[in-house]
Amino acid sequence: MRDRFATWRPKIDDAIAELVPRSIDEAYLSDFFGGPTYQYQPEAIQAALGDPLWNLLDRGGKRWRAILFLVFVEALGEDPERYLPFACIPEILHNGTIIVDDIEDGGKVRRGEPALHHVFGMDIALNAGNAMYFIPLKVIDRNTDLLDDSHRLQVYEMLTYELNRTHLGQGMDIYWHNQKSVTVDEQRYYEMCACKTGCLARIVARLAAIVTDQPAAVETQLATYAEEMSIAFQVGDDMLDIQHTLDQAGDFGKEFGNDIREGKKTLMVIYTAQHAPAEDVARLEEILWADENTDEEIMEAIDIMQSVDALEYAYERAETLSASARSRLDDLDLDADAEADLRKFTRFVIERDS
Repeated sequence: MRDRFATWRPKIDDAIAELVPRSIDEAYLSDFFGGPTYQYQPEAIQAALGDPLWNLLDRGGKRWRAILFLVFVEALGEDPERYLPFACIPEILHNGTIIVDDIEDGGKVRRGEPALHHVFGMDIALNAGNAMYFIPLKVIDRNTDLLDDSHRLQVYEMLTYELNRTHLGQGMDIYWHNQKSVTVDEQRYYEMCACKTGCLARIVARLAAIVTDQPAAVETQLATYAEEMSIAFQVGDDMLDIQHTLDQAGDFGKEFGNDIREGKKTLMVIYTAQHAPAEDVARLEEILWADENTDEEIMEAIDIMQSVDALEYAYERAETLSASARSRLDDLDLDADAEADLRKFTRFVIERDS
């Protein structure tokens, strides 16, 4: 998988630059968006769209959703290079959700630098984030040689379905964040993850199945693999935040104890609320809902979670989800090398260190 990341990431960035070039001019705007009714102002679009998008992309990110799409295409027996433009769809969508998510969560840091709304302002960040939901759709229109009308309609309907569910998940997460108590149960937590995180991964899998003309049953199996893998990814991400806080690592791109400072209802918090003594739960909630936290309070919250082995429980659940995702590949006729990487990927999402 490391070789795939090294090989495909620069190609993905080049493909994204075909959609949103680093330098925007009048010719690009007319070609991509259609001729102006009166007159475009390229420097305005550069400052309000191109610069924010590339500022975020240039900070890093593994491009794993785009790369996973290409691995799916290879697994389904097609040349991934041919479908490279379609890999931009989940990647740009993902980065758009990041921008909006940071605004909604009051996030301060993203990939080791100030969140985009702290750099460009709330108005520009919101507009850029929202635009990134629509820009990838041009890939569908501009690659008619690879998709006939029927498959294009399938892609549009799939994206509408999955993006709607993405916002359901975000809505659940925001609602919970605004509640000053841990009243979320585990099944609803998984549903939130399946929508908020899982739907972007399902887009990856379903898009690959549609563009390579797979039967509905194959599309469903791959989508379920992607959903379960992505829930495991989210649980792993939450564990990683705690682990990096314990290690006091400075290279993760988040603040010390970021999830606790944000009052995030992770699986570990939910499990602790169900298993810790009432006074410990009350103290954990007090720390989570505080406007500001000291580093000592962050460590106190982690100690409460560790007292009931919440991190170990989260790891066990992530392992179970990861194994279930792998099982979805068992009965599919996939390219052997690509399938092996898909199986490895389910382990990467919970064993990664960044």
